[in-house]
Amino acid sequence: MIRHCVFIRFRADVPAQEKSAIFADIVALKPLVPGMLAVHVGENVSPETGMDKGFSDGFIVDFADAAARDAYLVHPAHAKAGGSIVAATEGGVGGVLVYDIDIAD
Repeated sequence: MIRHCVFIRFRADVPAQEKSAIFADIVALKPLVPGMLAVHVGENVSPETGMDKGFSDGFIVDFADAAARDAYLVHPAHAKAGGSIVAATEGGVGGVLVYDIDIAD
């Protein structure tokens, strides 16, 4: 299984409803991408002050395998959602951190 973690440093002027719409676009991919098992979205709730380095929102997607993750990456709806994320972040692509973990069965 691949756990795809995306952490976002939204600009201060991005309203909550825009963030919600972006996350809804990610969640909406689940029925469109075979092997997309679970999606979790939300704000960082860690009590470790400052450790998020400003990446205070994000989402995690679990995929059955690397092939499912790769299909998600090239899906047109992912490209649209990704563009919305980059447009809403501090520093464009610099405001997004992606980290994938291979979870052994």
